[in-house]
This record gives sequence, structure tokens and C-alpha cells, in this order.
Amino acid sequence: MSFHAIVLAAGFGSRFGGGKLLAPWRGGALLDGALDAAMASPVADIRVVVGADAAVAAHAVSRCEVRLVLAKDHALGLSASLKAGIADLPPEAAGVLILLGDMPLVPQAVLRPLVQAVMNGAPAAVPVWRGRQGHPAAISAALFPQIMALDGDRGARSVLDGLGEALALIEAPDGGILLDVDRPEDVPL
Repeated sequence: MSFHAIVLAAGFGSRFGGGKLLAPWRGGALLDGALDAAMASPVADIRVVVGADAAVAAHAVSRCEVRLVLAKDHALGLSASLKAGIADLPPEAAGVLILLGDMPLVPQAVLRPLVQAVMNGAPAAVPVWRGRQGHPAAISAALFPQIMALDGDRGARSVLDGLGEALALIEAPDGGILLDVDRPEDVPL
């Protein structure tokens, strides 16, 4: 049984004005933060779900060894990208760590505890900072059917919220689990 990482990078970045994931950040691109977190994760491999932007795919491949997954219907919203990534996992996958390409400051200290919580039996795990749940999420294969039933521009949050107290909460060392870049002014220094 293996654990995998999925970096969701298929969005248009319309609120940003386009080109969000390749926006300059710390000598590289904004997407690099999520790729670095994925590379630091205790996973068998990394899948980057891309849409129509070939430059995002090329950048991801240039940074690390990844498997590119094309979300052909990415325009339908976040659920389409998430489902494309899940559908590409091998049948023996025990679970997945889902990272968002526009969240560059995820603290690497939360990655192993998230994965370990699911490997120890939790159906899913998310980091928490000052009482607020953030990203990434570690999700067991047992929840894959529920994720594959999602639609529209929403991720796994409704599935995770339905777990109640079964959802493992991992304390994060900082608020990087909450920083989601939507507009140019959101890009951290």
C-alpha cells in the first residue's frame, strides 16, 4: 500500500489575472512552493494535475520528477481536477496528500504527521492553525468513491466536513496552511 501526492495546478487563475502559478516568487514561480512541499512529503510519487496551460506542465517537469495528469474537463471546476488526480492513482494506493498549487507556504513539518495519521487509521487528516483548518489534506483510499462523486468548483471539504470527529487534526507550526493566493497582492514575499 502506497501513499501519493497530488498537486492541483489546473485552474485558470482568473481572479489573479491569469498566469498565477508561474508568477514570480522567491527566485522561481509560485507553483514551486507546492512542488517543494510535495517533494518533502513521505510519498511514493507526485502527480501534478494540469489544465490547458502547457507552461505550467513544463515548469513542473523541469523542477522535479512528477507524473503529469491532464484534467481535460478542468473548466468545470476544482472537483474535475481532483477527480482526475484520484483516477490516475494506482489501485494499491493507500491514500493521497492533496496540495494546492497556489499555496506556497505549507510548512513541511505538517506533511509527515498528516500522512502518518491516515496510515494509522484516520480516514483523513488536515492541519490546523489557531483553530482554523487548512491545507494540504491527507485522504485515505476509503474516501476515494466520495471524492469521485463530487462536482462543480469545490474540493474535498464537504467530504472532510462529513467525517466529524473522525477527521484527524494536526497542529501546524504556522499559518502557511491558510495562505491561498488568489490575487497578485496575496503573493507572499
